[in-house]
Amino acid sequence: MDINLIGFMPALIPIALSPGTSFALVMGSALSGGHKGLFRTLAGTALGIYTHAVLVGFGITAVIISSPTTFAVLKITGTAYLIWLGTVLIRSGIKINPVSITETKHSVTLREAWTANVLNPKAIIFYLTVVSQFAGKQGGISNYLILASVHIVVMSAWLLVVSRTLVFSVKKTNSLILKKYVNIAGGILLIAFSLHTLIR
Repeated sequence: MDINLIGFMPALIPIALSPGTSFALVMGSALSGGHKGLFRTLAGTALGIYTHAVLVGFGITAVIISSPTTFAVLKITGTAYLIWLGTVLIRSGIKINPVSITETKHSVTLREAWTANVLNPKAIIFYLTVVSQFAGKQGGISNYLILASVHIVVMSAWLLVVSRTLVFSVKKTNSLILKKYVNIAGGILLIAFSLHTLIR
């Protein structure tokens, strides 16, 4: 096994810690669905990461990328899906009324988190171009799964710390106001990230 874990960490950490699709989804789920919503989103994202590892390990991602038409369709589909998710979060935030006890909840499901990760062109490119450099010359599926596991641990630890800080801050302010602005901001971020990926 010639996997390069030491070299992988400096390449992974900036990606795992930078605000992106997973960050926006987890923040919204932590407030709307509590710990269950948080872990559901993390689990869906983790499954998405493992899916990328398997697809790259078996060479399927390389085939998809090699066809400009196929990749363009995937890119447009992924962008449309993320825009839809972002719109749902924004609408959910707008409908929250901080004055009354009524609110509209939308906690991202496991399937939504998985789909958002799998259709994210940025994640596809990351696993094909970056992760593959550290999977060894043979690039066996087990190597990719190990790297994906490291990715999941780093990402989950970071998102758990950030989301728990956010959830605990609810105790110091009006939770509905916080949910309102987190949902709206998260939705805007999702749309912005998806459009940025599309036009690059």
